[in-house]
Amino acid sequence: MFQKKKDAPAPLALEPLAAAPTPAPLAQAAAPAPPPRPKPASLIAQGLTIRGDVSGDGELHLDCVVQGDIKVGKLVLGPNGRVEGSIAAQAVEIHGKVIGAVAARQVRLYGTAKVEGDIAHEQLAMESGADFQGRSVKFTRPAPQPAPAPAAQAPVAPAAYAPAVG
Repeated sequence: MFQKKKDAPAPLALEPLAAAPTPAPLAQAAAPAPPPRPKPASLIAQGLTIRGDVSGDGELHLDCVVQGDIKVGKLVLGPNGRVEGSIAAQAVEIHGKVIGAVAARQVRLYGTAKVEGDIAHEQLAMESGADFQGRSVKFTRPAPQPAPAPAAQAPVAPAAYAPAVG
C-alpha cells in the first residue's frame, strides 16, 4: 500500500556568507534612546526646620517642619512632618499636620493627618481618624469650549411664530 522510496538526498551546496560591513557609528546612532528614568523622590528627614518656600516639579517626601509655601509635583508629608503654609501639587498624601490651604488634584488624608485649612481638590480621600478643620472645595476642569461658527455662513432668519388656533 505505502511504499517508501529510497532515493539518495541531493548534496547540499554550502557557500560561505560574505561578511557584510557594518559601520559602527551608524549602528549606535540608529539605536533608539532609552526612555527617560523617573526622577527619584527628594527626602527631608525628621529634625530639620525649613523657613521659606519650597518649589520643584518632582516628588518630595517631608518628615520635617516647613514654615513656608510648598509647590511640587507630588508631596508626601510623613507622620512627624508639619507644614505651616499653603501646599500646591498634583497629588498630596498627608500623614502629619498642615496649617494652611491645600490645593491638589488628588488629596489623601491618612488616619494620623491633621489639617487646619481649606482643601481644593478633584479627588479627596480621608481615612478614619483623620482630623480636618476647614472647607472642602471640589474643582473640576472646565469643559472644552465649542468652536465658534464660521463667519462665511449666511445668517439664519428666525422662524415665524404662529400660535395654534383651536
